[in-house]
Amino acid sequence: MKFLKKLIAAAALLPALAFGAGGEFPLDKAPERHDLASLQNGAKLFVNYCLNCHSAASMRYNRLRDIGLTDDQIRTNLLFATDKVGDLMKTAMSPADAKVWFGAVPPDLSVIARARSSGEGSGADWIYTYLRTYYRDDTRPTGWNNMVFPSVGMPHALWELQGVRSAKFEDVKDPHDAKKTIHRFAGFEQVTPGKMTALQYDTAVADLVSYMSWMAEPVAAKRKQLGVLVLLFLSLLVVLAWRLSASYWKEVR
Repeated sequence: MKFLKKLIAAAALLPALAFGAGGEFPLDKAPERHDLASLQNGAKLFVNYCLNCHSAASMRYNRLRDIGLTDDQIRTNLLFATDKVGDLMKTAMSPADAKVWFGAVPPDLSVIARARSSGEGSGADWIYTYLRTYYRDDTRPTGWNNMVFPSVGMPHALWELQGVRSAKFEDVKDPHDAKKTIHRFAGFEQVTPGKMTALQYDTAVADLVSYMSWMAEPVAAKRKQLGVLVLLFLSLLVVLAWRLSASYWKEVR
């Protein structure tokens, strides 16, 4: 019930707050990176760049043992000074300050990868594209805009890694009405380089998205394994029931 409430809350908050309702920008397929190294790197990025503003109040730090981290590694690399390994992943920023700085309280990200799923793509696809389509826009209060969520209220948290980019637009004729023109996106232009190359940044974002997908349902892998075992058991049961039925009716005849 608690998980369901978090999922509903995230779905309700997401359109109005930092992750918005999305637009017509095509979503890129998020790479599936489920190895422990990728999940661990994603957890590190999440703590360093997301947890400053967003909480993940349904997740405890000690659950990171499931992706191969020891308590000592969690304590040394991922915890803030006052946190303990058994604590929930909560931000130190108060809701009041968040509302003043961003105009709204950043949503909890515990189940965001599941809450953002839609017919256009998975939640992972949305987040993966979202984090890779920020561009500099001096008309916005934060100085940033986003192709997936135009007029986004959230600044580009990973700009030091990706660098600063500007978006190029061009006016073209509307294919449905020759008298109208469309302001169409024509690509990005790198203004200043980041700490990572484009490929390194895409890989880092893929790791972060993979971690957020895992965090949304840490037991997903075990659930799928259990599902396979259940189906195998039921298949065996069907065969046994079929043979038992055949043997029974043979004696009746």
